[in-house]
Amino acid sequence: MRSVSSRGRKPPVGEPLLDRAVRLFDAFDASGRGLRLAELARRSGLSPSTALRLARRLSDLGLLERADDGTFTIGLRMLEFAARAPRGHGLRSIALPYLEELHGATGHHVLLGVRDGDEAVLIELLSPVDDRSPIYPVGSRLPLAGTGVGLALLAFAPEDFRHGFTAREHRIEPEGALVDRAALERRIARVRADRVATIARSAGPGYASVAAPVFGRTPDPAAAVSVVGPPGELDPETVRAAVVAIAGAISRRLRGGHDAA
Repeated sequence: MRSVSSRGRKPPVGEPLLDRAVRLFDAFDASGRGLRLAELARRSGLSPSTALRLARRLSDLGLLERADDGTFTIGLRMLEFAARAPRGHGLRSIALPYLEELHGATGHHVLLGVRDGDEAVLIELLSPVDDRSPIYPVGSRLPLAGTGVGLALLAFAPEDFRHGFTAREHRIEPEGALVDRAALERRIARVRADRVATIARSAGPGYASVAAPVFGRTPDPAAAVSVVGPPGELDPETVRAAVVAIAGAISRRLRGGHDAA
């Protein structure tokens, strides 16, 4: 669920209808849990009457669905639209056979993400069947400075974006630690030189991540792929070559090559 800066307050006077509709969609999180009208209005920052009117119309269009208990959820028609996004379903379809190969070889979580502004969006996740450790669900937004996928995307983003990003203050959650600008710049330089990002986090259950950028026909990364696992079980050096190789294979496919999965 993305943050709504005016949550709990009336929306700006004259706010376009489409903007208000997006507020409703942003109220939902990755859990898939249905929201009652009062919660939908509170999370979106809309009045109950406006939220109800929009929710009813969006339900008529199939963009929301209303259950018998009165709760609203995202509708299946949204999935149809999402499937047409070239940076979503199309990229995922190309990458999936390679991600499955990497997942089979490592036995750990395998992630595929794309950059959207100051965040990475997870578009695919393969996890061990018996793994109960918390991991980001598909559709999650990940910090660029605090995740392997994010750092791989950040390091190869356009230079003006990188400079603007490192000039701003960032915190790593859930630790709440302030990102040191000089340290981040050194890490970005190292990732650009190595073409692979390695991160170890100790907060919560902790995890280690090894990620590499995926390139298409433009200089900017089309995506990033990573392997994530418990730090005591995932040795970055043992999966590094595989992550880089899979990222390269996906890149060649995106550029029109014909690697076998």
